[in-house]
Amino acid sequence: MGLLPCPLPCHTDSESQSQSDSLSSSTLSSQPSLPSVPSLTSPSHQQRDQSLPNPNTAQHLCIATIKGHSSYVSSLTLAGKFLYSGYSNSEISQFSQDPFGLESNNSMDNVVALSNGAVKSLVVDLEQDKLFSAHQDNKIRVWKINNNNNDYNTPNQKYKCIATLPTLNDRFSRFFSAKNYVKVRRHKKCTWVHHVDSISALAISKDGSFLYSASWDRSFKIWRTNDFKCLESVGNAHDDAINALVLSKDGFVYTGSADKKIKVWKKKQAGDNYKEHSYSHSLVATLEKHKSAVNALALTSDGSVLYSGACNRSILVWEKDSEAIDSNFGQMVLVGALRGHTKAILCLAVVSGLVCSGSADNTVRIWRRGIEKSYSCLGVLEGHRRPVKSLAVALDGNNNGDKSGSSDCGTSYLVYSGSLDYDIKVWQIWVPSL
Repeated sequence: MGLLPCPLPCHTDSESQSQSDSLSSSTLSSQPSLPSVPSLTSPSHQQRDQSLPNPNTAQHLCIATIKGHSSYVSSLTLAGKFLYSGYSNSEISQFSQDPFGLESNNSMDNVVALSNGAVKSLVVDLEQDKLFSAHQDNKIRVWKINNNNNDYNTPNQKYKCIATLPTLNDRFSRFFSAKNYVKVRRHKKCTWVHHVDSISALAISKDGSFLYSASWDRSFKIWRTNDFKCLESVGNAHDDAINALVLSKDGFVYTGSADKKIKVWKKKQAGDNYKEHSYSHSLVATLEKHKSAVNALALTSDGSVLYSGACNRSILVWEKDSEAIDSNFGQMVLVGALRGHTKAILCLAVVSGLVCSGSADNTVRIWRRGIEKSYSCLGVLEGHRRPVKSLAVALDGNNNGDKSGSSDCGTSYLVYSGSLDYDIKVWQIWVPSL
């Protein structure tokens, strides 16, 4: 698994002719026929005067490719100085977030954790030095991060698995009471602390106290991070598998499902103390505009805009209802859709005003929210040979010598894309100012 220069993608004449000749933006509204951004081509296919900056076009370059792994990339997350990747063969690797540090990584030494079951999701709590991984074997594993060595030329230390959720104590304490059992199949029951299908998503609360997990078993659960106890299980939260879960800073939980729905949940205002199996989270809203399975969710840092990606190639844009009388109901209104991908949306990532979408069409698209709720597709990142399954994005701290990645004329970002072609690509994106 080494680094190779990224070749330019090849295109046939017919492929080029089938694409739009220009990038454009579209104002989004909540009309029944959802307006959308038209299918867009990448800037490399356009003929224009390079001396004239186009605010609706981003310059992008693939600056590194991590190759050579024997299984596909199923999850990516950024934490501190590092990029963590989870794979379908149950391995977890750690790389320098700095693309220049990537060049000195020996790929054989990047695996920091190995367990059972394909890795489905990763989340890191830097305050407690813990890495949480969700797996296809229906379990969550907790790893003690060992990053004492910041020398990228030295092999990474292997992480120690300090817990598997549900823990043995958690299972044993509920084993003898009939009230702790729930029906999971026609003739089978198990205690409510267990997920009984693949765990598809993880998220951690703002203060790091609680871990949320969502599963294809249609439930989501809440765990306490200091002792790994399962505090709550919301069973039958959806009518089909839950594929995505995100948390807002103001306490809302958003779940996206194969039942085509997004549901909004809020913990009851009764303090932070949980009662045993008390179902403290209640449903406050259901968003039902998707016409196919919801695969991905992403939320802006202030929680005001929610993006949802589905199998029908569309990304719906939801905004908090400014006219809602009670903000505790978490009401979101649909303001429009972003279209351009030719196959299912598989992953989403948001930073600042930038939205990144990965698709089964093997591409990553970069979208920007502009003035008066308008969106434009700034570029299409091409180079993966198979569907893009996971994304991570951050401001490029190496740009202009500061951590913001910004200057008067634009902002630089780093986008990391993981694919079913086994590769992780690192892209540098330069977005001009509006």
